[in-house]
Amino acid sequence: MYVEFSIAKEMASKDTKKKEYDYDRILISLENSILPSEKLDETPSMKDGLDRDTENDLRSFACEMIQVAGILLKVPQVAMATGQVLLQRYYFSKSMVKHDIEISAMAAIFLAAKIEESPRRIRDVVNVCHHIKQRMLQNSNKMAMKSIPLQVYC
Repeated sequence: MYVEFSIAKEMASKDTKKKEYDYDRILISLENSILPSEKLDETPSMKDGLDRDTENDLRSFACEMIQVAGILLKVPQVAMATGQVLLQRYYFSKSMVKHDIEISAMAAIFLAAKIEESPRRIRDVVNVCHHIKQRMLQNSNKMAMKSIPLQVYC
C-alpha cells in the first residue's frame, strides 16, 4: 500500500518568457522507508542478546514514559511524539543493553521539548522522570506487572 502526493505545476518567469516546470510525484510507501530492512531485521540490541519481545516491551515502556513525562511537564503532544521518534531512531543504532532506557527517554523528551520550541529545564525533566519511576515502584507491589494507566502517575 502506498500513497502518492502530486505537486502542482509551477510557473516560473524568466524575462518575459514563461517556462513551465513539471515536478514528479512524491511516493510514500513501506518500500522506501528511511531505514533499510537489514537494520529493521536485527537491531543492535538483538546482536547483544536481547530477544525481540523484550526489546519491543522496553520500547513501549520508554514511549509510555515519554508520554507521561510530557503530560506532567505540560509540553505539546507534538513534542511528545517527537521525543518518541527520537528514541526509536536512537535505538536502531545503539543497543538497549549498553544504554539505559530511562536515561534515553529523559534525554529524548528534553531534546524534543527544545526542538518543538517549548523547552523545559533539565532539572524539571529529571524530577518528573524520578517521580514517574517512584510511582511505578510503589504501584508494582500492588499490581503485579499489569499495565498501569496514565492517571496513576499524575
